[in-house]
Amino acid sequence: MRESRTRREFLQKTVGTATAAAILPSVLAARGEQADRGTIAKAAPRAALGPSDVIRIGIIGTGGMGSGHADAFARLAQSGQPVRVDALCDVCDLRSAAAKEIVQKSQPGDVAVYRRHDELLARKDLHGVLIAAPEHWHGRLAEDALLAGKDVYVEKPMTLNLQDALRLRQVVHNNPQAVFCVGTQYVMTPSYITTEQLIADGAIGKLAWSQTSFCRNSKDGEWTYYAIDPAWQPGVNLDWKTWCGPLGDVPWNAEIYARWRRFRKYSTGIMGDLLVHQITPMVKAMRLGWPVRVTASGGHIVDTKMENFDQVNMTIDFEGGHTMVVAGSTCNELGMERIIRGHKGNLYVGARIAMLHPEGIWADQVEERDIAPPPGPAIPDQQALRLHWLDCIRTREKPRADIELGTKVMVIVELASRSMWEGGAFAYDPATSAVRKI
Repeated sequence: MRESRTRREFLQKTVGTATAAAILPSVLAARGEQADRGTIAKAAPRAALGPSDVIRIGIIGTGGMGSGHADAFARLAQSGQPVRVDALCDVCDLRSAAAKEIVQKSQPGDVAVYRRHDELLARKDLHGVLIAAPEHWHGRLAEDALLAGKDVYVEKPMTLNLQDALRLRQVVHNNPQAVFCVGTQYVMTPSYITTEQLIADGAIGKLAWSQTSFCRNSKDGEWTYYAIDPAWQPGVNLDWKTWCGPLGDVPWNAEIYARWRRFRKYSTGIMGDLLVHQITPMVKAMRLGWPVRVTASGGHIVDTKMENFDQVNMTIDFEGGHTMVVAGSTCNELGMERIIRGHKGNLYVGARIAMLHPEGIWADQVEERDIAPPPGPAIPDQQALRLHWLDCIRTREKPRADIELGTKVMVIVELASRSMWEGGAFAYDPATSAVRKI
C-alpha cells in the first residue's frame, strides 16, 4: 500500500484549496475514510503493442463480477480474438483459484495468480487491467494501475465517493496517454447511440427533462443472494486486513465481505450499484454538462435490515437547465420508461430501438417514427463494452464511458447520497469542485 499523506496536500495539488472547506466532510467521516495519497506521479511506460500482438490483461477482484469478466475474455481468446488473461489478483485464495480454473477451461496455458495488486501491476507485459474489486478500492486500484502504465477498465461505480473521483480524474488528466473506461455498459446500447445522434441533430428540439429508473424486487433482501462460504478463513486463505484497506481495519465479518453493498461504509447501495447504469447513458446521450443540484428521498420500505436504502428517488438539475428524474428500488420492480423530452418531441429509449413521438403542436414538422439501431450484429451490452475497451487499447481512442462522464455521474451519486442521509438539496460548483447544502 502507498504511504498516505495529508488531506490538505491532496486538495491543494488536485482540486484547489476552494474545495477544502466543502468536500464531503460528513459522508467521509461516516465511512471512516483515511487521508489521501499525496502527489500524483507520471505513469510508467506502457507495454509495447504491435498491430497483430495479443492484448494481455490482468483482472483485480475475482468475485462474481470479476470471474464473469475473466470467463468472457478467456472465451474471446478461445474464439480467436487477440486477447489473453495473463494474471488474476484477489485477497481470497479460494476466489482466485476458482477464477483461474474458469479461465483455463477456455484459454490454454498458465495464468499467474497474486494476492497483492502491486505485484500484478509490476508486470511489464500487461497492457490492460480490469478492476472488479469492491467500491472502496476502485479509486486506489485504478490510480495504481494507471501509474503502472496500464490501460484501465474499472467496474461501476467509478469510485466510492466524489473525493476519490476527483483525484482519479486528475490522474487521468495528468496522464492523457492512458485509456480509461468505466464499466457502465449501457453506453453501448444501440438505442442510446442512435438517440445521441438524434438529439445532436436537433430532432426533438431543446431538451426539457428526462426520466429513467432501475427497479427490481426480492423476497429476502437485495444482495443477500451472495453466498457466505464457510471455507473462508481470514489469515489463512483470505487477507481481510487488505480487503478493509483504505477504510481502516474492522473485525472479520463474513456478511460485510460477501454483501458489502448493503452497508453504508462500503457502498452507496442502489445509487452507486444500480442507478449509475441508467444515469450514465442518459447523460452521455444528451451530452449534458455538470450536475449542479441534486435532491433525493426515499428510505427503508421493506428491507429494514439493510443499512443502505431500498427506495431512492432523485431529481437532478444540470447546468444549462435540464432536469432528470430517477427512481431506484429493490422493493418494487415496476420502474419508469426511459424518456427524453424535448420542446418538439419525445424519445422513448428501448433496448435496440428508439421511438420518436412529436409534440402535438410540432406534428406537422416532426415525423413520428421508430429509429433502427446501428448496423451490425446484436451483441450484449457488457460484451460490447469489453470489445470497445480492447479496441481503444489498440487504437488509443477515448472510450465512450470515459473519466469525464464517470466523474459527472459520481457527482450525482455523492450529492444524492448526502441528500438521502442528511436531508435537503446539495449543490456542486464545477469551477471549484465545491459541494454545499442548500
